[in-house]
Amino acid sequence: MLKLYQQVCRECASLVTRRYSTSFSMGIRVFDKPLRAPIYGIYGFVRFADEIVDTFHHKDKQELFQRFREDTYHALEHGISLNPILQAFQEVAHRYGIGRDLIDPFLDSMEMDLDNTRYDPSLYKEYIYGSAEVVGLMCLRVFVDGDIEEYERLKASACSLGAAFQKINFLRDIRSDYHDRGRVYFPGVDYDRFDNDVKSTIEADIKADFDHAYTGIVQLPPSARFGVYLAYVYYTKLFQKIRNAPARHVTERRIRVADHRKVYLLASSAVKHRFNLL
Repeated sequence: MLKLYQQVCRECASLVTRRYSTSFSMGIRVFDKPLRAPIYGIYGFVRFADEIVDTFHHKDKQELFQRFREDTYHALEHGISLNPILQAFQEVAHRYGIGRDLIDPFLDSMEMDLDNTRYDPSLYKEYIYGSAEVVGLMCLRVFVDGDIEEYERLKASACSLGAAFQKINFLRDIRSDYHDRGRVYFPGVDYDRFDNDVKSTIEADIKADFDHAYTGIVQLPPSARFGVYLAYVYYTKLFQKIRNAPARHVTERRIRVADHRKVYLLASSAVKHRFNLL
């Protein structure tokens, strides 16, 4: 019956991913089958941690997060958890060598959102690393399946991709982050005076991250390359829409890529992948 329990937990992580993110779930579905459950396990873990700090406003978030952190460590130490998301994640962590060197910075960054509303350059860099770059490194651990040399060779570009995704999320979510939660992630930026010049500076930084990330994407193992490329394509399309929008629109509404457009991007990306045109 243990195998049944483990399978149910993996399915829970898959469900969390599909309900929370159409972009990432579509990308995961085109990975080779052995990679899908591990990446779902990672996404479920990071999604639930983020949910604590962003959603449960009527609860003691600090207490909930501390309990989640302790439950994570207990699951990692004992190899079992009755929280299905943590059960799925600890399996992945043990199988692919995802240690506290990656898990702690992630949890620390999530916890920052409980106390910080504005980020100076040092905190911003620390937050980006913990909230996004290490998630890319967790996934890279799965992609290279124990090949430490490959991991070291590709880790910088994996960090760049995670950073680009996170910074785009910051731009996309300015309205909710600022007006609903009082958060300003970009250092020195006043969202009440957010203009096209400020926006262009941020976009140039994201473009540099994307350019560096792409050099690593094309070197990923074939089992993972198309899925990561597809997520990259979705986010570059979102980035294009944000770049084309005036600063005022970015602060007033959440820009997104329509689902039918994502289907088109999936099809066109599949053709490029099939004919080695990435």
